[in-house]
Amino acid sequence: MSLVTGRRTVHSRAATDPIVEQLDAIQTDLGEGPSLTSIWKQHTLRCDDIASERRWPRFAAAAQQRGIASSLSFQLFVAEDNLGALNLYSDIPKAFDEASEDYGLIFAAHAAVALVGAQRESQLLQALLSRDLIGQAKGILMERYKITGEKAFLFLARLSQDTNTKLHDIAEKIIDTV
Repeated sequence: MSLVTGRRTVHSRAATDPIVEQLDAIQTDLGEGPSLTSIWKQHTLRCDDIASERRWPRFAAAAQQRGIASSLSFQLFVAEDNLGALNLYSDIPKAFDEASEDYGLIFAAHAAVALVGAQRESQLLQALLSRDLIGQAKGILMERYKITGEKAFLFLARLSQDTNTKLHDIAEKIIDTV
């Protein structure tokens, strides 16, 4: 599976073989390949014979050197977030057919929903951890300067804005000084 981070960088995640990681890295380095085309153009791509592939000549040559003869890539797409691609590779030409595409689309849809759920859960956990750090920093400021929680938060927010630093990072620095 190839995932997009920061809307620019494509990283290999959950690869089932080191060759898959290599192929993802090659596509990113070359700026071409079935996975990238699938990610950016929002569709399924089947390459029946890498040896005769003309869309991505440099990737095709590198894939052939690694024993890859065919591929099938599905964009992982949920709502308006372009997440990445699920990639299947084979050492046999024409290894994938229409049934492979149909089953793959079902699996890719489930994978995209699971991925979004995991990302949201991670974001929620990060928000809770940030909230806890900010609360600790507020408590330190309240005790140290004998101010209210509201004034402590306003101080943190102003410091964050004035220094162009995330509130979470400001809170962490205050905690580290205790």
